[in-house]
Amino acid sequence: MQDHAPPGLEPGQYLRRQPDATMSEILDASRSARQEVYNWLFSTRHAQAQDSRIRSIREADAFKTIHARWRRLGYPFDSLVSSYATAIGSSADRPAALAELMGILVNDGMRMPTHKIGALHFAVGTPFETRVVQSSARPERVLAPQVAATVRTALLSVVEGGTARRLGTQLKLADGSTLPFGGKTGTGDNRFEVFAPGGRLVSSRTVSRAGTFVFMLGDRYFGTVSAYVVGEEAQKFRFTSALPVQLLKALTPVLARNLGNACIFAPGETYMTRKPVPPLTAQKIAAVQTREAGH
Repeated sequence: MQDHAPPGLEPGQYLRRQPDATMSEILDASRSARQEVYNWLFSTRHAQAQDSRIRSIREADAFKTIHARWRRLGYPFDSLVSSYATAIGSSADRPAALAELMGILVNDGMRMPTHKIGALHFAVGTPFETRVVQSSARPERVLAPQVAATVRTALLSVVEGGTARRLGTQLKLADGSTLPFGGKTGTGDNRFEVFAPGGRLVSSRTVSRAGTFVFMLGDRYFGTVSAYVVGEEAQKFRFTSALPVQLLKALTPVLARNLGNACIFAPGETYMTRKPVPPLTAQKIAAVQTREAGH
């Protein structure tokens, strides 16, 4: 089926591509498209179907605009499904993309460059010594800081009194400082359903089940915890997003021991190293490890 857009769209799109074009240039460039559309519109036997088709085209164009905005925030897919669910923000995603979005919120709306490796140093002290350093990329503002701050407040409330309250509002580190938890839970019971005319459900089968908790910890740490089952086995499970929240809670003793040793930039270097652990803190950590070994 051909896409028949309203006759005004083609000249408008041409003008967006060529903002300095004259009226005659615009009309010449859109002549064939306009004639094709008018021929279709003048076939009035199916006016209701034409109206429905035009509405569908305009809706698809709107979702293309939404998709472009989502991509700037790390959305990982090449298109969006034009649906009511997508319009209210419910769509497929990937754990890494969710973590990237949380990083944008933690950094006041700035999309920071992501590096898995900061530098490589080969053959130190030899004539073949080589050092490769990650090229610097500039942060990009993708959200207003006011928007990011508002969302962070909502994320904190999810842990304070919402679906992630079992996690506890703060993490106490080995050095005595505390970091607040915030996040968003989500449960997906994904099914393939077939309906008969009138909306009667004919069949339903489970495709997958997922439970996710995307979180921030203080003004620096963030991540995603997911539980996922795919295929026919998924129908045997009933877990919700409470599962990844509980898993993160079980990991809090490990986080408390390790996040207290803050990473800093070493003088004159572009990679990160750990601060030495103060003697008193090291003694506390050793005592905790000894107690755990005793249990």
